[in-house]
Amino acid sequence: MACEITPVSAFQSTNLSSKIDCFGRLADRIVRMLGAPIVTIEAHQDQIFEAIAISCEMFTKYAGYTREYLVFDSKLYERQKGIRLDHLYTLANPNLTLLERAEHKTTSRDTSPYISRPTPVYVAQSAIDASNFTGVADLSTAFAKGIAANQILDATTYNALLTSFSPSVVNVSAIFVPSEIQQLSNQGSCDSLPVAPFNNMFDYDVMDYRKVIDVTQFEEGSTSGINTLFTIEQTLAQQTYFSYAMGNYGFDLVSWYVLKEWLELREKLLATRRAVEFNDRTQYLRMYPEPTPNQQFFGVLACYVEKPLRDIIKEQWVFQHALARVKTIVGNVRGKIPVQMFGGQQFSTDLGAQGLQELEKLEQQLFTNAAAFGDSDPVTFLIG
Repeated sequence: MACEITPVSAFQSTNLSSKIDCFGRLADRIVRMLGAPIVTIEAHQDQIFEAIAISCEMFTKYAGYTREYLVFDSKLYERQKGIRLDHLYTLANPNLTLLERAEHKTTSRDTSPYISRPTPVYVAQSAIDASNFTGVADLSTAFAKGIAANQILDATTYNALLTSFSPSVVNVSAIFVPSEIQQLSNQGSCDSLPVAPFNNMFDYDVMDYRKVIDVTQFEEGSTSGINTLFTIEQTLAQQTYFSYAMGNYGFDLVSWYVLKEWLELREKLLATRRAVEFNDRTQYLRMYPEPTPNQQFFGVLACYVEKPLRDIIKEQWVFQHALARVKTIVGNVRGKIPVQMFGGQQFSTDLGAQGLQELEKLEQQLFTNAAAFGDSDPVTFLIG
């Protein structure tokens, strides 16, 4: 039996220029490692995709993130609720409904040649004031607060805007830009769709905003910094400067360090610094004590944010873990249903046991932060 030979361009892949760009292409790699197309792999496509999804979910729980910084205004804080970080990182309208997001289009069951052409979403390059929607009955409720810059709409909602306004009133086609990421076929050729700008904080595969994993640092802006006159910090900075600029005069660096430690201890004892609590499921950050309506300050957050799914499926750990899980699936099938090779020889049924051993080893690597292969920050403290 003859089979189609894939050109070598489809396999010319590196870590940063990987040809693994979708579930179908990764599924191809997995079944080839198990013997396809020479032998039949007793696994449904959905089973392989499910194994890849489980691997991505596990990897993003312990690794697969970027470090991001965010400056925010305390006026955005909702009393008894907090600040929604995943929306805040995107500068998106927090009142988006599911109808205003692009629908997730899964690929066809026919996985050859694995070319995905998703319906484009549209990104607003500038804001549209709410007053433009007051006279449009179909849109006035959905856009009661207008459209914010960088807001993402699906094709249906965009077309509704396009037909509701004349270019002289609101030039919708000039405000919105179609956003779609190029796909690669398994033959190694590029999709013919043009490259368009896209929102870095929006995951176009899961059709949702990238989620914040954890908040690692919070600093509240105030009027007591070293750039403000007549404060302890400013006095210490001046004294330290004079100590080195004009000879042995004033505080030295040791005195600065000791006094700064005392100031930090005072903050903890007197609770002058706000405590923050982040819920990764709801994506809300709460502060204690909460900001009051007549109080305004600017703060900065250091957060870990999940990588987009198309970056996660390129990870070697995801491939190895999905491969091991598919081995257990095939092993279970071959153990329950006798499968014979050419000439009547029966398949070995130890593939499932091999997969279980590999799963245990890989998951142990993940729990000890070794699965990131040096890409993640090391553990900075231990309790025990």
